[in-house]
Amino acid sequence: MKQSQLFTKTQKDALKDEMSVNAQLLIRAGFVDKLMAGVYTFLPLGLRVMKKIENIIREEMNAIGGQEVFMPTLHPKENWLKTGRWGTMDDLYKVKDLSGKEFALGPTHEEVVVPLLQKYVNSYKDFPAYIYQFQNKFRMELRAKSGLLRGREFMMKDLYSFHLSEEDFNAYYEKAARAYEKIFQRVGIGEKTYKTFASGGSFSKYSHEYQTVTPAGEDLIHICNKCGLAINEEIKAQIEACPDCKGADFRKEKAIEVGNIFSLKNKYTQPFDFKIKNEKGEEKEVIMGCYGLGLSRLMGTIVEVFHDDKGIIWPEAVASFQVHLISLGKNDEAEKVYLQLQKNNVEVLFDDRDETAGKKFADSDLIGIPCRVVVSEKSLQAGGVELKKRNEKETEIINTNELLKKLK
Repeated sequence: MKQSQLFTKTQKDALKDEMSVNAQLLIRAGFVDKLMAGVYTFLPLGLRVMKKIENIIREEMNAIGGQEVFMPTLHPKENWLKTGRWGTMDDLYKVKDLSGKEFALGPTHEEVVVPLLQKYVNSYKDFPAYIYQFQNKFRMELRAKSGLLRGREFMMKDLYSFHLSEEDFNAYYEKAARAYEKIFQRVGIGEKTYKTFASGGSFSKYSHEYQTVTPAGEDLIHICNKCGLAINEEIKAQIEACPDCKGADFRKEKAIEVGNIFSLKNKYTQPFDFKIKNEKGEEKEVIMGCYGLGLSRLMGTIVEVFHDDKGIIWPEAVASFQVHLISLGKNDEAEKVYLQLQKNNVEVLFDDRDETAGKKFADSDLIGIPCRVVVSEKSLQAGGVELKKRNEKETEIINTNELLKKLK
């Protein structure tokens, strides 16, 4: 893509009404636009990042047997009355049409996915079943703040598993946990993300969160210095020793919750009377697991973890482009490099704008693409292009063949 054709623009100055680093940098760099508190438009660069994250998650969900669907955002009130959450969920958006009929804007999809599975899955031979989606969620967040970390409308992946036995559920739960760890490794935050014991609510004694350590975090976690398992601040008083290694040496850190996995048991299958006869003819109540991961929150967390005073430093796996090609008055020569990179399937943003070198370099640092390649009089005289990694200070002059080898 040529940067001159990008309809968005970067912003030089800090934003007065945004306190969080992720909101400041994502808006200034032209990845998102704020419509109102907690609601953002994903612009071309931001959507490319979101799709990279989505595809990584999709690959790992498919690898553990997930079948992708796309469920409605608008839910019938009747389903929410059936589970009892119409009157008890404080952050549920409720809407009414002109006939007086009421609906919910889905903050989660148990009320939809259970009757959906009940319609199609009617034999023990159909179990277990794993259904997931990428879907906009709506939550009445009265304290919408922190950019993409706390929103009223946000993109989420939710996976639901259906089982006829606790043993089967437990086995899949561990498989899903390993998939989550792979996702966080692949998007670049694996070393800072911890599986964290959390309170499970009325239907399960414990659940697990995935918490990424960063000063921007709103949660406090206690990390076991021996094995790396963490415990949420809310339940630390109940657990003195590490559940995994039995150690008692913990350090306290601020963190952002980027995902969660938990048992639902029969909390949502029971209201819909979802029962199946097993191979012995015994009627069994279907039990569920739920596995959530916020894509927009994950994107904001990556920015909180990877940035400096100049801008964002995207991990390669989720960067909008692999290379930021900058022409300093040498558009014809840079055009040849651009075409060669494209021919070799390198994702490249070509800054062909009529701007100063200082503006182009500042924008490149702000946008944070992993590799910067400069075509200038100086580089051409030295026999090539100037290469610099966003997370390094050193530059080097190499020819385009060497560049292609390095990028591959």
